[in-house]
Amino acid sequence: MDKILHLAKKIIPSRIFKLLQPSYHKLLSYWGAIKYKHPSEDLIVIGVTGTKGKSSTVEILHRILQKSGKKTAALSTINFKIGDEIENNLFKMTMPGRFFVQKFMRQAVNAGCTHAIIEMTSEGVKQSRHKFIDLDMLIFTNLSPEHIESHGSFKKYKAAKLELVKALENSNKRPRFLVVNTDDKHGSDFLNFEVEYKLPYSLSDLSLHTIQKDSISLVLNDNTTVRVPLIGKFNVYNTLAAITAAKALGINNKTITDSLRDMPPIPGRVEQFTSPDTAGKKIVAVVDYAHTPDSLEKLYKAFSNKRKICVLGNTGGGRDVWKRPEMGKIAEKYCQEVILTNEDPYDENPEKIIKDMREGMSKEAKVEIILDRREAIKKALAKAGSGDYVLISGKGTDPYIMGPNGSKQPWSDAEVVKELLKELC
Repeated sequence: MDKILHLAKKIIPSRIFKLLQPSYHKLLSYWGAIKYKHPSEDLIVIGVTGTKGKSSTVEILHRILQKSGKKTAALSTINFKIGDEIENNLFKMTMPGRFFVQKFMRQAVNAGCTHAIIEMTSEGVKQSRHKFIDLDMLIFTNLSPEHIESHGSFKKYKAAKLELVKALENSNKRPRFLVVNTDDKHGSDFLNFEVEYKLPYSLSDLSLHTIQKDSISLVLNDNTTVRVPLIGKFNVYNTLAAITAAKALGINNKTITDSLRDMPPIPGRVEQFTSPDTAGKKIVAVVDYAHTPDSLEKLYKAFSNKRKICVLGNTGGGRDVWKRPEMGKIAEKYCQEVILTNEDPYDENPEKIIKDMREGMSKEAKVEIILDRREAIKKALAKAGSGDYVLISGKGTDPYIMGPNGSKQPWSDAEVVKELLKELC
């Protein structure tokens, strides 16, 4: 198929090729659904969309459903799960194409799964990867600027997200559930569709929520307390989204509280690593996927009372150029020291990307530029004193550093951090 597509690009004029692309992608999705015998008809399918928090919400909801006794599949930026089988997502895309999602759902059905949670993106919508998936539920987390150059404008980016709500509205499933964060200023637009159950969620649904250094607590309006070993206000929202969805699916409070009390860390999402006890000083390194100005600021705010040394890449080559100075500005505001480094330059000069980030910072900013990402992380850890936090953002669980001409270097922020902590401490 890739060879055919490559040949078509050579033969067909680019303007005509672009006009044919939507039909081509829709045809592939239809073909995939037929090939794998419409597997979404045999599952309760829950889509999760938004700018931030999608993968974490998938992980939290998957945990609740699994602990409730339901065999569940989950597809996200982080990994692919079918029951207890887990495979890391090495595609560097959330919704892989070429029939992948349909095949995944068929494998879930064959494995005896009753539920599938699928992270759904605007980029997936552009290529019709959401087509011919009959949804039972859609969860909307939040919306902020991202993929602006890819879509052409924020308005078009939002429209792509709203296509997923239309897909729920057009689903043949009954009943259909729409779970929406109404604390987000765009939430009301996502509720403006006809389904059987509209389930808005908001912090006002809680009697209380608290954020500790290593956990969050949510007190529901019926006085049920849910404690989760995740951190940050953003995870209060992610947990509330998952709880709202779980309750709609008939999961009781006890199952929810029991399942989340000992939830393991979410890979690449505020994932913490502590220096060995023998080091004589305690350093905490945090690996997180934050790659928009809003998510970066929320990550830094989660450690507002800590001295932070921040390793910032966060802006891939050839995309979202507008956010580069914004990311630099935010890092200077919240971090005591900043190291700017390489992330995914693709075919763009990485020094140009870093220069763009640096331009958002003042001349007085305490900033260092180290192009080699491993060396940047090493320098940050070496600079850290006892009680300091080293925040490494942008890649999360991304498995490669993407270079020119399609080259890719195997990579893991988490593994590099673990190796360097042992080496340095």
